[in-house]
Amino acid sequence: MKPVADFDERRPIYLQIVELICRRVARGELPPGTRLPSLRDLSQELAVNPNTVQRAYQELERLGVAATRRGQGTFVAEVPDLVPRLRRELAARAADKYLQELQSLGLSPAEALRLLAERTKERDDDLARGGSTERK
Repeated sequence: MKPVADFDERRPIYLQIVELICRRVARGELPPGTRLPSLRDLSQELAVNPNTVQRAYQELERLGVAATRRGQGTFVAEVPDLVPRLRRELAARAADKYLQELQSLGLSPAEALRLLAERTKERDDDLARGGSTERK
């Protein structure tokens, strides 16, 4: 598990740990069946209370993302649609944030979609020329 440099103080840390693990599962960094770090190891790595990690693991179990095997540890759940489901959920959340931000600037959903299409084309063109996906 890569350490998290800073947690957002406006959101509960355990939920940020849940999101961190869900993102790693969605990206394929933690495939189904992978053993997650022990409570103690992850709490030390992230510099948080072990109870916080335990709460995150309980939430991951509730969401169907993890399963605890008595005496063996906590593992990424082995369910067929887990990775596509997480990708969809995380993408939907990102889309909601995007739309909310652009609507707060006065753009309509149609304008937001046009802007996204334009930016996607610009990015693809940059990549085709050997450029970077980073915006200046």
